[in-house]
Amino acid sequence: VEMEQALFTCGHDDHKLNDPVIEIDIESIKPFPGHPFKVRDDEEMNQLIDNIKEYGVLHPVLVRRLNNGTYEMISGHRRKYASVRAGKVTIPARILELTDDEATILMADANFLQRTFISLSEKAHAYRMKFDAIKHQGQRGEGSSYSEMGNVSGESRKTIQRLIRLSYLIDELLDMVDAKKLGVVQGVDISYLSDDDQRL
Repeated sequence: VEMEQALFTCGHDDHKLNDPVIEIDIESIKPFPGHPFKVRDDEEMNQLIDNIKEYGVLHPVLVRRLNNGTYEMISGHRRKYASVRAGKVTIPARILELTDDEATILMADANFLQRTFISLSEKAHAYRMKFDAIKHQGQRGEGSSYSEMGNVSGESRKTIQRLIRLSYLIDELLDMVDAKKLGVVQGVDISYLSDDDQRL
């Protein structure tokens, strides 16, 4: 509930907290296209699975309806994965009416607010997706776009700009940034090279 309140405080007030929660078939939920956040099999996931086995999913996932009778996950990829591991066949969900851009922005914000660990590569791709969605809406200039993203994540405009540039690295180099084998500043410099030159 606190996460949802924070989301709507950050500008997602078109969607209300009292929207009905319904149980939907887990198999009917498709992942968000290009979802930049990884679902990790770690100790935190094991705890989530145990909690769902005992108490169920206490926090509903956020989805939007697709044309073919299925749903697209906006927030809740980890809860869906844990629910499947816990043997659940349905999951509580709020169904929101969203454009592609609104869905992208909400997906990024929900994960920034909810996840305890986010790698630099995940941040890079999520910031780029959100930035492109904000620009596509045509409602804000570049400077205010960075400021809006900083309001949710608490990171500075300069940090966000650098992270977005990292998304232009090839996967091998971005993995090196995550592993701290390549510095962020050096990664930003290399990101301006073509993919072929980066591989060289």
